[in-house]
Amino acid sequence: MAVSRRDHLVDTALELFHRDGFHATGIDRILAESGVAKMTLYKHFKSKDELILAALRRRDERFRNWLMREIERLDKTPRGRLLAVFDALAAYCEMRHFGGCFFVNAAAEYGSREDPIHVAAAEHKRLVFTYVRGLAAAAGAADADTLARQITLLMEGAIVTAYVAGIADTAGQAKDAAQILIAAAIPPASSAV
Repeated sequence: MAVSRRDHLVDTALELFHRDGFHATGIDRILAESGVAKMTLYKHFKSKDELILAALRRRDERFRNWLMREIERLDKTPRGRLLAVFDALAAYCEMRHFGGCFFVNAAAEYGSREDPIHVAAAEHKRLVFTYVRGLAAAAGAADADTLARQITLLMEGAIVTAYVAGIADTAGQAKDAAQILIAAAIPPASSAV
């Protein structure tokens, strides 16, 4: 199936933004790398910010779909999937083009919480939290919100530490901490789930 010019433009921009940053990547560079004419760009996007938002949506969709599929492949039980989150993150941190979290990077470059780009980054984090909260509830956590917040905090810490400090196996260390939190949050009777 042929990729549309719009999709090709978004994919090219996503790759450049992820590798070089949002502010450092100019429209002319995106056009040169994509081979798309400026007129085509402005036919689909009124501004660079609209292109960034499209790239964020594409990355969100791809990452969350990958994460959920990977977690579901790794374990079949809700409790096991809470821990499989960190096995999936370990694989993510070892990917060839790992560049930290695209959404943390976006929020850092667009710091105002009212900026649509910052809002889109926060929405991604909310959607990941919602998924983890669903796993926690299905596993029998007495307070699924708190456990999901704790697990997503460990996830964020593992990704940022792997990227910024270059420390190996941060996901494994976060998984060790998550085991303690899960044991405290899920009553033993629910452990067979």
